[in-house]
Amino acid sequence: MTEHVQVGGLQVARVLFDFVNNEAIPGTGLTADSFWAGADKVIHDLAPKNKALLAKRDDFQARIDAWHQSRAGQAHDAVAYKAFLQDIGYLLPEAADFQATTQNVDEEIAHMAGPQLVVPVMNARFALNASNARWGSLYDALYGTDAISEADGAEKGKGYNKVRGDKVIAFARAFLDESAPLTAGSHVDSVSYKIVGGKLVVGLKGGSNSGLRNDAQLIGYQGDAAAPTAILLKHNGLHFEIQIDATSPVGQTDAAGSRTC
Repeated sequence: MTEHVQVGGLQVARVLFDFVNNEAIPGTGLTADSFWAGADKVIHDLAPKNKALLAKRDDFQARIDAWHQSRAGQAHDAVAYKAFLQDIGYLLPEAADFQATTQNVDEEIAHMAGPQLVVPVMNARFALNASNARWGSLYDALYGTDAISEADGAEKGKGYNKVRGDKVIAFARAFLDESAPLTAGSHVDSVSYKIVGGKLVVGLKGGSNSGLRNDAQLIGYQGDAAAPTAILLKHNGLHFEIQIDATSPVGQTDAAGSRTC
């Protein structure tokens, strides 16, 4: 049985109580007492409203069930069904255009396009999968779909097709040129990526170096600055990562050792 803690007028599961007090609150400027006092007030203020809404939902469901049961064996009448739903208030007239004005909404919800998965936070695997759902491999997306033509020997096949892989790499390099342009040269000619003085330095064919036209696009990196294993960039509020592993099957065919983007 789950252990609970009495906090004001609330019975809080011990695991949630400990998480909030020991992990969520530190660093926010709030105290545990002020948080739980606020939570107590909000929950008790909204509980009657939630109860009324749930009762309304039950009433809707009962009416809809009765409507269908009274017409058992009859052909479905979409016009009559819609009129019924409008009559009981389940379907409402289309409202005028409006703009949400809610404040302090996370960027991932308000401005960034991407999957919005809702999962039980108590299931670590589900939560991790939901977080990772916003990340995907451009290389995999290109290689495995018809975004890249299979003409001229670039068939997907069962094993790795270098001809197709080269087309994927070329596409990804063009994407980098568009999303993270260099001060001189092109990602197409890149042979190395490293971090010097907090800035991205891109080695090009012929021995010259280049950097980002906008240094602020570099968000971070993994590994040794002289030979990073990943470089995190940002464009239009969205992040993308160049992963580098010259020992991987794909990285061995890429001049800069990139295995995915």
